[in-house]
Amino acid sequence: MARPSKSEKIDYSNVHDLTHGLLERALCPPGHTFVLLRDSEKRGLRLRLSKAGSKRWQFETRIKGKLFTRALGEWPTVSLDQARIEAHRLRGLTETKQDPREIERQAQTQADERLRLKSNAKAAELVRQKAEALTVGEVWKEYMERRRPYWGDLHYRDHVDKSKMGGVPSGRRGDGSKPTQPGPLAVLMAIPLAKLDQSAIEAWAVVEGVTRASSARLAWRLLTVFLNWCTEQPEYSALMPPKNPAKSKSVREALGKSNAKRDVLQRGQLAAWFSAVQQLPSPIASACIQTMLLTGARPGEVMALKWSDINLKWKGIHIRDKVEGSREIPATPYVLHLLSSLPRRNEWIFSSPTSKSGCLAKPNTPHSRACQAAGIEGLTLHGLRRSFKSLTEWLEVPVGVVAQIQGHKPSATAEKHYTVRPLELLAAHHQRIESWMLEQAGVIFSAEPGQPSVRKIA
Repeated sequence: MARPSKSEKIDYSNVHDLTHGLLERALCPPGHTFVLLRDSEKRGLRLRLSKAGSKRWQFETRIKGKLFTRALGEWPTVSLDQARIEAHRLRGLTETKQDPREIERQAQTQADERLRLKSNAKAAELVRQKAEALTVGEVWKEYMERRRPYWGDLHYRDHVDKSKMGGVPSGRRGDGSKPTQPGPLAVLMAIPLAKLDQSAIEAWAVVEGVTRASSARLAWRLLTVFLNWCTEQPEYSALMPPKNPAKSKSVREALGKSNAKRDVLQRGQLAAWFSAVQQLPSPIASACIQTMLLTGARPGEVMALKWSDINLKWKGIHIRDKVEGSREIPATPYVLHLLSSLPRRNEWIFSSPTSKSGCLAKPNTPHSRACQAAGIEGLTLHGLRRSFKSLTEWLEVPVGVVAQIQGHKPSATAEKHYTVRPLELLAAHHQRIESWMLEQAGVIFSAEPGQPSVRKIA
């Protein structure tokens, strides 16, 4: 078949064997907005020639009776061969009653879903990496803040003290520049939570069990509860092993068992103890320490006393009890004398002009010096509470009376549900206990006006 002449007029109503030359000389005739140059080889392929001179490939067919048109790009950017290949693909789909648009929508949906899954996986990986980088200290702070509404002040302070980094000036009188020591848990605070395993805690327990076993045992109990809490939180549960890493026999053995404290003031030591405590330079510390022994209260309960807690009319002292919340104990004559002699600087009975809170800190140092002067070894402030209970055995005071004064829970059903002791009855026993202690100490106390209130028997 002879090649058509380049000057031959193109009949756009017929199909043509498209060639590069034909495509090059094809133009939209005058008076037309556009014409279509159809390909004889690939049915449905045509070149759209516009009045403006553009030449664009199209593919056209019918799918289920409806017209389907697809633009394939501009010639010569898209070559004849490329257009035929795409037309061949589309023809194959449409002849099997498949809509290319639906196929492309499904393909795009699948691509979007793959992109979304990939994005979610990347975000999850970032979250995982961030979670794995979280240190014990970071989670510990969040734990304390979220649990604080359910804790008492002392329990919260234990969490702070056991995890503190230390290294700041202690502020202690006489040696305030000496840095504080880190808490037992401080060394664990920098470890990522995901890496706090049983071996790490066992290694920690071996070291702490040698230097400060008692403090480490409390820290270990706090840590165990903390790790249980982490297991229950959705954001941290994936970082935790199936078994709490702090619950280990090796850790218990390394920290040892706590022994019952035996420091107690004997009857024969009362005279030397009272004499040494009464000679302390600070009358506030002296009164505070004597009040601890004569009331049998916890050291923290005594130091927290306020002037508003003293009921002079009914001779009672309101104590903030860590077990029951509060309790009322008798205000015995000698204790009232001690308190009435103290200056009223602020709301606190045992005040301190140098303390930030205005309240006296634990007088451990003054008491240790008094015990050293009296020749008494190892007696702690809490040992005074044990001493009160032990010394009452000499008077055969009912156990329930002593327990109620000291704030111990009743140990029997009758005590718990049937015995109600008013303040007046407690006062009768408590005053007898105080008088006996002062007598054993060789101290005569008189509250009558115009007479010396306290004097030592020669």
